[in-house]
Amino acid sequence: MKTATGTLVISNGRLLDGNGGTPCDHGCLVATDGLITYVGSAEAAPPVPADAVRIDAGGGTIMPGLVEAHFHPTYFNVAALEDLDIKYPVEYVTLLAACNAKLALECGYTSARSGGSLFNIDVWLKKAIENDLVPGPRLAASGREICGVGGLMDWNPDFRKIGMDGLVLLVNGPDEARSAVRKLVKDGVEWVKTYPTGDAAAPDVNDHHTLCMTFEEMHAVVQTAHNHSMKVTGHCRATEGIKNALRAGYDAIEHGTFMDDEALDLLLARDVPVVPALYFEKASVEHGPAIGMPQAVIDGHQETLEGGAESARKILAAGGRLGMGGDYGFAWNPHGDYAKELAFFVDYVGLAPLTVLTCATRTGAEILDRSHEIGTLEVGKLADVLVVDGDVATSIDLLTDRNTFIAVVQGGIVKAGRLATAR
Repeated sequence: MKTATGTLVISNGRLLDGNGGTPCDHGCLVATDGLITYVGSAEAAPPVPADAVRIDAGGGTIMPGLVEAHFHPTYFNVAALEDLDIKYPVEYVTLLAACNAKLALECGYTSARSGGSLFNIDVWLKKAIENDLVPGPRLAASGREICGVGGLMDWNPDFRKIGMDGLVLLVNGPDEARSAVRKLVKDGVEWVKTYPTGDAAAPDVNDHHTLCMTFEEMHAVVQTAHNHSMKVTGHCRATEGIKNALRAGYDAIEHGTFMDDEALDLLLARDVPVVPALYFEKASVEHGPAIGMPQAVIDGHQETLEGGAESARKILAAGGRLGMGGDYGFAWNPHGDYAKELAFFVDYVGLAPLTVLTCATRTGAEILDRSHEIGTLEVGKLADVLVVDGDVATSIDLLTDRNTFIAVVQGGIVKAGRLATAR
């Protein structure tokens, strides 16, 4: 991905560096050739060339670009699970994924980690973004997901003979688990996404308290993935599934919904980050009746919502790490609503805005293993910056409205926001 040439100055704003400290009220950021060379008080800013590009924050906020840590680029207004693998051909899904990537960038998300993709579209989407063929966040790809046969993601009946290969690799036993990872190695993914547990969406046989993979399968996935320098994460709601993932050596946990004290101790001992992805649950409860969602499913989402919120609070209070993002692309939780997750964690979960912003920037970069490049506004890092009209530290819901974005800057180049539209 190209970076800017020359000097960029962003000033006249309240600067949030992403580390959670007190904002700098008269902040200034200077970037040279796409890298940050100064960040701090405007009064102490160094001299800059006369031809420097200048962005006036208008008294608003200067902050790091956001990181969507559970991004499904190939989901598009999915109304039923079957839509994911039989509704559209791969050619059209590829186009939809490019549209979703552009939208994510326009929403202030300069980086993202795929939480699963139809086929290995996200691998090629990442290449297209990095080669400046399409706009989008800096992306970590995960390709197809892995689940046990008969588990949450195995919804097509055998008599249809259409399989699940486009979305998920179904495994029976550790040998098949290793084989599945090896296919992903060839595909070029960075994160292996698995399904150790069920979900409220499948109350009959794979609800949010059931397991969908054995420990032996999970351990085989981790051994094989780590051998190839890949990381492993998993959809973990049930308590035992969380523990199995942590004992197997998972590098991240998606959801971590029902976390007991033993699971929390295992999590903290290895400092494994969790991406709760909870706004999806709230959206399911609120919009489920209108779309005909069964009451048993809605009740399960309500239990997941409450359990997940409590687990998130426990994790942070104990010194653990949370990333922000999750499961956008369903009809009741569409792409473009990403920052509603951030407002939700303030309004419903009760976290402080600066804490949530740190989760959505610095911790997100740590999950992507790119904290040396992105996630905070520090000298030497890439100038991935969001300039917002208003004080995000006191009104985090400003991030849910793209109209407030003065500029979305990626590598020192204005990619979206009012300034991009004006050019």
